[in-house]
Amino acid sequence: MNFDPKAPRKPVLPDGYPSVTWDSLAYMDSRPVPEFLVEHSQQDFGDAPLDTGRYTDPEFFRAECEKMWPNVWQFAARQEELPEPGDYVLYENAGRSYLVTRQPDGSVRAFHNVCLHRGRKLRTETGWAKDFQCPYHGFTWNTDGTLKQIPCKWDFPQLDESKLTLPEAQVGQWGGYIFIKEAEGGPTLEEFLAPLPEQFGRWTHERAYTTSWVAKVIPANWKACAEAFMEAFHVSTTHPQIMAFTGDTNSKYNLYGDNVNVAITPFGVLSPSLGVSDDEQEIINNFLKYNGRVVQPGTTIDVPEGKSARATMGDFNRKRFSELFGQDLDHASDAEVQDALTYNVFPNFSPWGGFQPTVVYRWRPWHDVRHTLMEVRLLGRLKPGETAPVPSMTFLNPDESFADHLGQLGAILEQDMHNLPHVQAGMEMSKTRELHLAHYQESRIRHFHHTLDKYLDR
Repeated sequence: MNFDPKAPRKPVLPDGYPSVTWDSLAYMDSRPVPEFLVEHSQQDFGDAPLDTGRYTDPEFFRAECEKMWPNVWQFAARQEELPEPGDYVLYENAGRSYLVTRQPDGSVRAFHNVCLHRGRKLRTETGWAKDFQCPYHGFTWNTDGTLKQIPCKWDFPQLDESKLTLPEAQVGQWGGYIFIKEAEGGPTLEEFLAPLPEQFGRWTHERAYTTSWVAKVIPANWKACAEAFMEAFHVSTTHPQIMAFTGDTNSKYNLYGDNVNVAITPFGVLSPSLGVSDDEQEIINNFLKYNGRVVQPGTTIDVPEGKSARATMGDFNRKRFSELFGQDLDHASDAEVQDALTYNVFPNFSPWGGFQPTVVYRWRPWHDVRHTLMEVRLLGRLKPGETAPVPSMTFLNPDESFADHLGQLGAILEQDMHNLPHVQAGMEMSKTRELHLAHYQESRIRHFHHTLDKYLDR
């Protein structure tokens, strides 16, 4: 359903919010914008400060590992990572290790990656297997988790083979993404993700495939890393070079239920902090200079007289992405082919929406309270008849940069990465132990912690 641009709407926004809102830009769009983007969905979580111990206390981290992580759906793999029976992905997080395995019938199951004899990991990397044999003594399991072989079986008279199936986690699939959940019961994947599958129905993630995948260990708590991507408030200080084409404080924030929220940040407009510009050509020139994720380096675009940079970029991207994806995108709004539609699914999965090369973030606590594995994927779209290549993750060393692999997007990410170790150190040194959040622009962070507290019984 598309919204009626003539229908009256009353945005629920705080006093003093910029007079140009993302909604006002949507009303000027050259194509109908989906109604779910124009709707407002907010919740009020008050203004109490957050305790820095949520990011620094090993006991708080232990509680997350015991009470939260086993009970949430976690993005573990993309379908193109395991195209054939016997392919498996090693997924590890929060003290657990899983083998996410393609079965002979094409289904996917996930088993605990631990030998039931002496506890060795069955596999230490992603790959293919006809069975899972422990490299220590040779106990072997079929890829469906059933026991295949006990070496020197005569010496284990106490074992009941029917009870030696590998423990299994729940598996759910949506849009080419494969999720697992440790604990039995609870919401289905569809219930947990709602309303994301309905909203993403336009953007064909089931046709997506991984074109780039880069990861790096960041010396900061996993929540601090994730929260750096939950608001655009930091743009003017951390990413000043993109203000000339980014409406940072024009961003819109929607919260859905417990698990899903989105920030919608417009491109093709000047940041309100820079005032008003009547030079649309300058705006688009800056967009082309710093937004290499969606535009080939060296591209030039002329803004026709009387047309905005935003509408011009919309026309350009509709044509380019139609060719790139093998899909007619004439119906796509300007917003959907250029804006940052940054969704977040609790606790650590962030796929971007829209008709453009998709960014996907995932954050995993890396062994302790103060380190995170930050992963960035770029997704393209398969044209009819194409087959997705099997991707692999590039693991960066501490002195390597995201920019070496992701261009301008990577350069912007590195600006965020520069902040995070100092954020962690500052919280550990804090005398007040208090963090004070903006009521609207940082509402996604409060939403995130409100849900976390439900799992921790706080």
